[in-house]
Amino acid sequence: MRHTLLIASLLALPLAAQADGFKLSSSSVADGKPLSLRQVYKGFGCEGGNISPQLSWSGAPAGTKSFAVTAYDPDAPTGSGWWHWTVVNLPANTHALAEGAGSTGGALPEGAVQGRTDYGESRFGGACPPVGDKPHRYQFTVWALKVDKLPVDANASGALVGFMLNANALGKASLTATYGR
Repeated sequence: MRHTLLIASLLALPLAAQADGFKLSSSSVADGKPLSLRQVYKGFGCEGGNISPQLSWSGAPAGTKSFAVTAYDPDAPTGSGWWHWTVVNLPANTHALAEGAGSTGGALPEGAVQGRTDYGESRFGGACPPVGDKPHRYQFTVWALKVDKLPVDANASGALVGFMLNANALGKASLTATYGR
């Protein structure tokens, strides 16, 4: 048993080392800082721009065949968090998304699919925590995947997309912003 665990640990080292170099950055969102009103939802009592942030990534693990991006609020008072954005099937040569790419009228790479957010829309849905809650965390994550495409469409829930991402991830890189009202 120990021998098997040792071999499994040694085999995982190269993947961990490759994933260490995988980085996500943004000119729209700063790690550990509050979101701007541009990334706040327009609706549900919020009056933001509902604009998806600019995101750039580098250092993806070897063997990456596609990317996905998610935005998730683990602090939403739902018992299961809140999916603000899922976009999958980004080609392996994609290393950035422009601000607004996931918003109405935005331009995503050909073949990309946006899943259904917890707002019920297949596009980016900005922050809109309940009034009086402590500031929520908004986790923006880029996923490096071992498959060219995930078999999902615009009706796929965040939970389904999350399941598929975890089953096919080679690595991921995140930044977390906050927002409260």
